[in-house]
Amino acid sequence: MANNGKYNSLKEFYPYYLTEHKNVTCRKLHFFGTFLLFVLLGVSLIFADYSLLWFLPVVCYGFAWAGHFFFEKNKPATFQYPFYSLASDFIMFWHLLTGKEKFRN
Repeated sequence: MANNGKYNSLKEFYPYYLTEHKNVTCRKLHFFGTFLLFVLLGVSLIFADYSLLWFLPVVCYGFAWAGHFFFEKNKPATFQYPFYSLASDFIMFWHLLTGKEKFRN
């Protein structure tokens, strides 16, 4: 981390991101929201209905933010680190999908 309290790389940021996602329900909601992102994206492309893409932020952030506000009881990292947070969400999704991270407290 730089002296100014900001993260200089995704590699530095990701461990912090995981500390903000300790609650199992929060992680499950993130996982489900990201899974729905891929489903919605696939359906939109298969049926060439690109108006569905407007629902992507609502679906993804809706589940993730519900996890933070109601279960994790913290402010989403997206507000302070939007790009690192988005990238970290995909990394966490992959890690949960492949068993590298666990759905446990």
